[in-house]
Amino acid sequence: MRRGTDRRSVLTGLGALGVMGCSQQTGPEVAPREQPARPAFIVPTEALDLSALEARGGGRLGFAAMDMENGRNLAWRGQERFVYCSTFKMYLAAATLLRVQTGEERLDRAVPITRADMINHAPATEPAIGSTLTIEQLMKGTVELSDNPAANILIRELGGIDALRAFYRGIGDDSTRVDRLEPEMNRLDGEKDTIKPARSMANMIRLLVSAETPLTVPSKTLLMRWLVDTPTGQGRIKAGVPAGWTVAHKTGTGGYGPTNDIGVLYPPTGRPVVIAVYYHATSRTAAAANEAIIADATRLALSALGRA
Repeated sequence: MRRGTDRRSVLTGLGALGVMGCSQQTGPEVAPREQPARPAFIVPTEALDLSALEARGGGRLGFAAMDMENGRNLAWRGQERFVYCSTFKMYLAAATLLRVQTGEERLDRAVPITRADMINHAPATEPAIGSTLTIEQLMKGTVELSDNPAANILIRELGGIDALRAFYRGIGDDSTRVDRLEPEMNRLDGEKDTIKPARSMANMIRLLVSAETPLTVPSKTLLMRWLVDTPTGQGRIKAGVPAGWTVAHKTGTGGYGPTNDIGVLYPPTGRPVVIAVYYHATSRTAAAANEAIIADATRLALSALGRA
């Protein structure tokens, strides 16, 4: 059974999102109202003990969540680094949409797709070899289907790795590493291509929740549609939310254990919860077991927040 409210209600409500500080934000089904530009309070980060999940799975779990209803902020290893795998594709699409907004890029620009572009996992691009895909189609394939060649093509069209790194810096993220293309960026190599869960959570708030987002309403609506519609990760965050919630998220998976999921969780009414989960599992554990760790971490967090 599908979990979540009607996707259209979430997308339609984007234009009504309130101003974000540490807590204030109008939910997708709540009428807009006047709110202060900055909240009058800051809630300190609370530790969410996920050691039992780590012991069960044998891996290292990074977690951060912000309840936009009241500003409560939970974390476990929130300032440690994790290989982000395909979760970065959410941010790549946002970076591309910003170029569309400034007129440096067009959604309908056709890009040739060649055999030389192909690497593993190409559900959107491989059928288009010898033809073209638009920038919008490439973003959709990157976010919804996690198509790896599409991601590399978008990075190239963005201006390369330096341009993607500059995007992160431009939204206030001075710590996320951007070093390699797909698929090499999934491989553990020191701090290369890593992110901190607390930083990823803050990035999502900046882009998808804050009224001060650099994304226009049309850009944010497109990105949110892809994040809601993605069929990936059914056993991860989506499996950990109560019935009636809508999840706008992006997964990431490494073939040797890393299993990630990040997104915005919308209850049927009220303000959302923003969550980032990065699980460095071992190569010995099954994919379903790794996903269950993320689902259980989500349940524990929502219960701690009184949202279960």
